[in-house]
Amino acid sequence: MRIGFFVNDIKTEEPGYTTTRLAMAAINRGHESWVLDANAFAYDADEKIRARGRSAPKRQYKSSETYLTDLRGKKAKQERITIDDLDVLMLRNDPSADSGLRSWAQTVGVNFGRLAMRHGVIVVNDPNGLAKAMNKTYFQLFPVEVRPRTIITRDRDEIKAFAAEQGGKIVLKPLQGSGGQGVFLVDAGAGANLNQMIESLARDGYMIAQEYLPAAAEGDTRMFLMNGQPLRYRGKVAAFRRVRSGDDMRSNIHAGGKLKEAELTDSDFRIAEIVRPKIVQDGMFLVGLDIVGDKLMEINVFSPGGLGSAQKFENVNFSHAVIEGLERKVDYMKYYRRNFDNTDLATL
Repeated sequence: MRIGFFVNDIKTEEPGYTTTRLAMAAINRGHESWVLDANAFAYDADEKIRARGRSAPKRQYKSSETYLTDLRGKKAKQERITIDDLDVLMLRNDPSADSGLRSWAQTVGVNFGRLAMRHGVIVVNDPNGLAKAMNKTYFQLFPVEVRPRTIITRDRDEIKAFAAEQGGKIVLKPLQGSGGQGVFLVDAGAGANLNQMIESLARDGYMIAQEYLPAAAEGDTRMFLMNGQPLRYRGKVAAFRRVRSGDDMRSNIHAGGKLKEAELTDSDFRIAEIVRPKIVQDGMFLVGLDIVGDKLMEINVFSPGGLGSAQKFENVNFSHAVIEGLERKVDYMKYYRRNFDNTDLATL
């Protein structure tokens, strides 16, 4: 299998990133694994999609640190490859990381991924589905029973009225972003500080005001879905728990959150089942659900991370389950000798 992994920038990849682990697992399973970034693509005059990519030497890697060193080293292949000849193109960029001067890079994977699909490349997650999810309005398209009460606005008075309805305690965050950036907890006594929070977020566009879930004090659970089902490998489910540290309301790891083993409940699996139909319909192969109590806080569809964290607690390499899932899709396409779209392939 020839597989390409699209990332924001090869220079900023880290050993612990899920994409790094997936690319390494692909090589360890004998596949040809290429890493491409937003500067790499071209649509040529012969109507082929090509990109400058890097591929680490084929060997059995025991650590992602060694793999990443080899990928960036002199022994790595550096070639202009034809994307149309790949079996799989996996889009693993985070659009929110390319705001400001690199806003042009936010849609590179979606746009070139669509073109690659015309030539039979399996592109995951589906670029047409990802185009719907470029900001957090996508979350509002899922069943209301799994979502916190929410408004999206730039109007200060509407936010204040919503806060009053919620007893004064709400969460404010930007419409586009990830990793807990720009997230504020508004208490009943916020007063003038609320105006400052709103002004800060409004500079970048629309903002989300969301009901505060008391269960958030106990952290959140990240559960992975693959092909619309909880990601299982060797009897274990890919999930972990994040708990906040100190007074910071955010449980994101880079914001100081701490990792714990997930204790999955019937409610967690019920939420996964409720969102499954839309996940499959939109061709979302690998996603991360962030669950607080009996509600979803976010659905991560671009570059859900943390497979290594799940592996830490469950002692199985979930990266191999993901690559196996892609292998099945490629085998299916080759067996039937025809192209299937990602919705058709979503449950394989």
